[in-house]
Amino acid sequence: MLGLVAATVAAGLAVAGCAPLKMGAAAIVGNNTVSIAQLNNETGMLAAGAKKYPTLVKLSQQQITQETLAWLIRFKIANQVASKSGISVTTAQADQARNEIYQQAAAEAEQSGVSNVTLELIMVANGIPPNMTTELGQYQAIENAYLAAANGGTMPAASSSALTAAENQYEHATCQAAKSLNIQVNPQFGRMNYTQYSVVDTADTVSAPSGSKPSTSTGGLSPAC
Repeated sequence: MLGLVAATVAAGLAVAGCAPLKMGAAAIVGNNTVSIAQLNNETGMLAAGAKKYPTLVKLSQQQITQETLAWLIRFKIANQVASKSGISVTTAQADQARNEIYQQAAAEAEQSGVSNVTLELIMVANGIPPNMTTELGQYQAIENAYLAAANGGTMPAASSSALTAAENQYEHATCQAAKSLNIQVNPQFGRMNYTQYSVVDTADTVSAPSGSKPSTSTGGLSPAC
């Protein structure tokens, strides 16, 4: 299941300014474009949500942008997994999956001393615009459906070897889906890191002193499958 954290997200991302890969595009994912206008709208939603929880959610503006773009890309990767695997999920399945995410994350947060945990808090703490509840539910429902199919039609038991095996298959399917989409991220916002399907800083090779190494890791540049 999607590993949503209970409270905060670490801070400290910075952007490297480069020429855009396509006019008006924040990213290109397969045949779909994530427009800068869409990204700006969703980052505004995330920023507004985060402001409601100043003691729990501490996100820089650059984090808000990169986290939002990463989720917009992840949702498209999950849809590609579903398409390639012949998976379709109903609204009821998506709603149930979203509720399961909330219940699990809220329980963990409350055990850590956070009270009155809302779905909005869980989402913004994980860098997800709070208006994207439908997309989050569908994202998790696709994974659930895949895990069940990989286990012969029923969801594997928690902490079982069957669950581990199914999750490994899903990770490989996700990697293959991401690879097939030929994802391009506008360098203005960073680059794709396929280790966690996140958007991270582009290594600053222009301003770095001669002979020094960029501070940003170049790992995860391509899918490892």
